[in-house]
Amino acid sequence: MADTAGDRSELLLLSGNQAIARGAWEAGARFGSGYPGTPSSEILPALGELGGCYVEWSVNEKVALEAGIGASIAGARVLVTMKHVGLNVAADPLFTLVYTGVEGGMVIVTADDPSMRSSQNEQDNRQYARAAKAPMLEPADSAEAREMTRLGFELSERFDTPVLLRPVTRVCHSDTLVQVGEREEVELRGDLEPNPRKYVMIPAWAQIRRSDMAERMRAMVAFAEESDLNFEIEGDRSVGIIASGTPFQYAREVMPDASFLKLGMVWPLPPEKIRAFAESVDTLYVIEELDPFLTREIMAMGVQVEPVDESFREGELTPARVREILTGKPAPTIAVDEDLPPRPPVLCAGCPHRAVYSLLSKLKVYVNGDIGCYTLGALPPLNALHTCVCMGAGVSQAHGIQKVRGHEAKVVAVIGDSTFVHSGITGLVNIAYNSGVSTVVILDNGTTAMTGGQVHPGVGETLSGMPGGQLDFEALCRAIGIEDVVTVDPYDMAATEAALKAAIATPTPSVVIARRECVLMVRDRQPAPSFDLDTCIRCGRCIQLGCPALSALDDGEKRPRPLIDEDMCTGCNQCVQVCPVGALKAASDGDEA
Repeated sequence: MADTAGDRSELLLLSGNQAIARGAWEAGARFGSGYPGTPSSEILPALGELGGCYVEWSVNEKVALEAGIGASIAGARVLVTMKHVGLNVAADPLFTLVYTGVEGGMVIVTADDPSMRSSQNEQDNRQYARAAKAPMLEPADSAEAREMTRLGFELSERFDTPVLLRPVTRVCHSDTLVQVGEREEVELRGDLEPNPRKYVMIPAWAQIRRSDMAERMRAMVAFAEESDLNFEIEGDRSVGIIASGTPFQYAREVMPDASFLKLGMVWPLPPEKIRAFAESVDTLYVIEELDPFLTREIMAMGVQVEPVDESFREGELTPARVREILTGKPAPTIAVDEDLPPRPPVLCAGCPHRAVYSLLSKLKVYVNGDIGCYTLGALPPLNALHTCVCMGAGVSQAHGIQKVRGHEAKVVAVIGDSTFVHSGITGLVNIAYNSGVSTVVILDNGTTAMTGGQVHPGVGETLSGMPGGQLDFEALCRAIGIEDVVTVDPYDMAATEAALKAAIATPTPSVVIARRECVLMVRDRQPAPSFDLDTCIRCGRCIQLGCPALSALDDGEKRPRPLIDEDMCTGCNQCVQVCPVGALKAASDGDEA
């Protein structure tokens, strides 16, 4: 791809996310919105640091896209970011946005996560491009991420459509050299004049825009045929490979002498270019991650493609897996030391969520959960989370269960503070409206912790570091119609247990807000508790908290004894509170919960 940055440029080592931010900045973007989610979380902060562009964390992806639509109508170039499952939330406005088109150019980043490194599913969002009839670009490295982002704004304005950009985790978080340029100051497009036939999608006008969209798609296919986003690399004509994104990089590494058709625009595809390439080679492979998206489209063009075993449709590709596809040689087996202990993810030492989960496990309740750090409560030894589908689902699931099983079923929902704002409020409104009886526990640690500690409306600070309106959870819950609302400090386990018992017992809907700052945000940690070996009865209750600062030491007795890692311990004293004999003691009275 040709660089369009001009003469003033420099070479930087950037991650794919930083490169996307740089591309948007160079293209003159004035508005950036999104919701944090790995692997896309770093894009908007990087864009904000460059200056000249307003950025915000919106309350969810739907709101982020809708705000972006408004900024585009106002004439600004707009970047909207989210992870792949976020596009599910934003799909409602997306499908109609493709009808209305844009004013200022809009690039929507949907960061896919093959192998589900940080996600609950492995959906392939290339399917969204086809379903929504929106163009999609797929970068193979940071340099292409920057270039395609810049070009995306130009295509958006040229074809009057939002443009989807699909980086994957490997591109988002890998660093490659990028030739960067200066910012282009782009004037706002047009005047803010009413244009209801373009932006009011009542059926009569939507039908007209639908025809316009079909014509636009035909124009984009013609563009795809001529664009250098899709280019050939001439080589040995006995083997031809069509690929995009990171699979292209792997295939080039495995078979550098083969002929390649590299697709940077994965929707719409250039059928004539594909057919011509296929006719020029003896054997044709299509190398792609996840769904056989390109494969099916190319075969539908009447092109013969070598079959790929379905096992390669699951998870992230690697050079070794691509070599196996192309040559049949099995990927080398990685030697694993069987004696190494497993290292599952775990809640941090001192995490306030641990106390809540320990108590819910003790109370033997059915716990409906959500996406976030607190999902780790499902793992041993806590074993205290029983469902996790998507953000906000736990609240609605608890309501559904108790409408079937009644109040006698001991059921609660747990949800983080950022997730509650994202999509939990509507579920709570549903409980109040439909005379539900569920107990909702809001685990308020003052941040969006799992994705890196981003702010949200409950914090009172914006992405740019400026003061923002702070959502009052207690007042909100009462305004919804929940009268039984109580706030506790989860480090005070006795008070938290009492609050949970009372909330679960009441035959009306209730909310318990467990508020304690994320331990990773606490700078002044308390001393570790002292331990009296002579008093310890080796019951293991402290170890059952699953705190990584506590381990079981086998000293030759019938049962192991606890061992405190003082370097890791935060002095939360949760272990002190579960010890039945006082063998663990807080460093001072002031340290006790």
